[in-house]
Amino acid sequence: MQDDTAIRLPMQRSVASAGVAARAVAAAASTDPGVKPRSLYLHVPFCSHKCHYCDFYSIVDTRDRQRPFVERVVRELAALAPLAGPLSTVFVGGGTPSLLRPDLWRVLLDALSDRFAFAPDAEFTVECNPESVTPDLMAVLAAGGVNRVSMGAQSFDRRHLATLERRHDPERLPAAAGIVRAAGIRCLSVDLISGVPGQTLAEWDADLRLALDLGTEHLSAYTLTYEPGTAMTARLHRGEFTKTDDDLEADMYEHTVATLRARGFDRYEVSNHARPGAECRHNLAYWRQDGWLAAGPSASGHAAGWRWKNTPRLDEYLEADDAGFAPVCELEPPDPRRALMDRLMTGVRLREGVDAARALSDAAPLGADRALAEAARGAREAGWLSQREDRWSLTDAGFLFADRVAADLIGALC
Repeated sequence: MQDDTAIRLPMQRSVASAGVAARAVAAAASTDPGVKPRSLYLHVPFCSHKCHYCDFYSIVDTRDRQRPFVERVVRELAALAPLAGPLSTVFVGGGTPSLLRPDLWRVLLDALSDRFAFAPDAEFTVECNPESVTPDLMAVLAAGGVNRVSMGAQSFDRRHLATLERRHDPERLPAAAGIVRAAGIRCLSVDLISGVPGQTLAEWDADLRLALDLGTEHLSAYTLTYEPGTAMTARLHRGEFTKTDDDLEADMYEHTVATLRARGFDRYEVSNHARPGAECRHNLAYWRQDGWLAAGPSASGHAAGWRWKNTPRLDEYLEADDAGFAPVCELEPPDPRRALMDRLMTGVRLREGVDAARALSDAAPLGADRALAEAARGAREAGWLSQREDRWSLTDAGFLFADRVAADLIGALC
């Protein structure tokens, strides 16, 4: 985070808690109930193995801390619940949430049901890895209201899975999808990664078609990103493999869009495609900069203009407790410039784009409306951005330059 107004706390020794932001949210909600978040993210940090490309907080737990973790999360949920409106979306990510034992899932699901109100059409997603999908677990999840599973396939090619340090058997994926369906969970999303070193366009096409054969309604197709501090990036710097050529990455991206469109999928975000009505509403809440609450180590929340990130250390998360609220490593009070920058950064990635009139209106008090209009004009002249019905949205060509367009729009506010 680059905002100078952020309160920065050392990760190794947090001295504040999410309660600071929560109490501000509660005060705001007392005068405007509409600010109450209607989305909740819960982070489960446990993994059986740390994949080399992953920069999310996860641990291979050797101390069997699943029960203490769930008990701590239940306390945090109790603290957060009064801040929430009826939940429209819940997303449990990780880590590997499907590694939690079914008996502990029952405890967690009961706590959510007891503490929170849910909208009648609430979307409830749990991330699962194919090797940890079992009939018992899926039955527990379905009984607890889970209606969407996001499965991390990444590839169906054993060679590319080995490069990514993914240890599941690709032949397990159809069986896992069948177990999800048999439990009555109606929506299946699949994650794939393109641009794996050595991957060909034909191999990527095979991955796409195998994922579609699972009957998925939603597909997230990400280009491999070399995040700082990951084992994958260290291996790249050591010369163990060569990064995929930019032109091939672009070919893979365009092939993804064409293949999925032919099968009835719409690209509603740069890397996300869905059959009509199957878009991930929880992720849309992020990209639209709606409010959401967060529980678990490293989880990030956003409500009433406040942003915070829980400590990414399980021991610290388990030990520190401010009336249930978690210790945080980052805490940002409301800031109009940062709020507009965030809305431009994520909104431009969506097919629906950004409300241009609102963006320019919000930029005016910052003295940046002319610069923002000029940046948008430059992106339109480059053929990357269109303006229809007073919205800025990416063209087909512009989706290949989404990061560049976002950077130019944000840069106009600096």
